[in-house]
Amino acid sequence: MSARPTGGRPAPAYALTSRIYDQIYAWKDYRAEAARIRQWVREYGPPHPRTLLDVACGSGSHLAHLSRRFEATGVDLDAGMLRVARKKLPAVRWVRGRMETFRLARKFDVITCLFSAIGYVRNERELRRTIANFARHLEPGGVAIVEPWLTRRAYHPGSVHVGTFGSPEFPIVRMHASERRGNRSILDMHHLVGTPRGVRYWVEHHDLGMFSVGTYFSAFRAAGLRPRFLAKGLMKGRGVYIAVRPRAAASRTARRSARPIRGSSSSRPTRGS
Repeated sequence: MSARPTGGRPAPAYALTSRIYDQIYAWKDYRAEAARIRQWVREYGPPHPRTLLDVACGSGSHLAHLSRRFEATGVDLDAGMLRVARKKLPAVRWVRGRMETFRLARKFDVITCLFSAIGYVRNERELRRTIANFARHLEPGGVAIVEPWLTRRAYHPGSVHVGTFGSPEFPIVRMHASERRGNRSILDMHHLVGTPRGVRYWVEHHDLGMFSVGTYFSAFRAAGLRPRFLAKGLMKGRGVYIAVRPRAAASRTARRSARPIRGSSSSRPTRGS
């Protein structure tokens, strides 16, 4: 058997790993994390939440549990991840889009962005655009639950990580060294995957922004949300942000929209997904 590298520059994040993503993260307790999310929704969300949007949903493993309690929608940029998710949960609505710019013709009681996917926005301007987009899709009284990537203090450049996954018949090895460029963490992840037809090798490039608690709070508040940070989140050392859209904002928006608009007899339609 021979290795077949991708050659050239590393592939974008998750471009080649969608088919093995669930094997790599088989250790993750999605059921327990979903139960924790439901607890936060009960504590901080609206009285009778019905709808949930999972942004950067990946292969849909959180929604495999959350969709039992909510009318669920998943958004992700990677087409391969969405193919896996659709096979796993055909009754859930899946939408391809960027977290900064997706547009859906509805609002949700709960929005989640988990497993540090928010880090892929990379800089503060993109973070503000993304949080503002979440706020646009939240119902009054709705709650956004965002699991951040590591801060600069928690990130350790120069460390090397290696993991083995899969099974003896389908072994997977992944290794990366942690680099830092300013406020961004750079992870070039090397994969070796054994199959009956040979060994495949590729590298994927992961570039994530590292933001302080103050930067997150500023982005949430600029979007009209009321945030709080819980140090004990889903994964050790990352915490979680819980941000609520105040109900009062809805009445102010309703009053503004009720004012007559000169030169127009109809409102602009909302663009669907």
